[in-house]
Amino acid sequence: MLIQLALGSSVMLVTILFAGISVWVMETCLIRFDPWLRRRPHRPKLMLMIAVAALWVMLQLTAGVWLWALTFMALNLFETLETAVYFTLVTYTTLGFGDVLLPLEWRLLAGMASANGLVSMGLLTAVLVELVRQVRVLQAEAIRDDRKQ
Repeated sequence: MLIQLALGSSVMLVTILFAGISVWVMETCLIRFDPWLRRRPHRPKLMLMIAVAALWVMLQLTAGVWLWALTFMALNLFETLETAVYFTLVTYTTLGFGDVLLPLEWRLLAGMASANGLVSMGLLTAVLVELVRQVRVLQAEAIRDDRKQ
């Protein structure tokens, strides 16, 4: 049990660190594109930023799924990579079909992968909403500045 908790905690930590670093990169990009985002037209740029942010969220989730799947493969818990990815995707998204299961002695990892996916989706949703809000604030400020001139 302690091995599962240590291993699962380590994988969760890696996914959280990866998400944190990528949020930092996304924020840096947003700062860099600030002048461009303030110029008209605003709506197409907002739509583009939403699309980019959504793709970024998918990348984050995919990275987490692959990390867990590769961990399961390293432990020889599945015969094929496809089965490991399928199990991880179903678990990480908390869908939980139950048609593929971990061996009983490793089942705590499934719960940890599920909890990791739940936390990741919550975190990434919050970041996505904040990104859209920040872009809208920048654009609203630019519109107010244009009206003052």
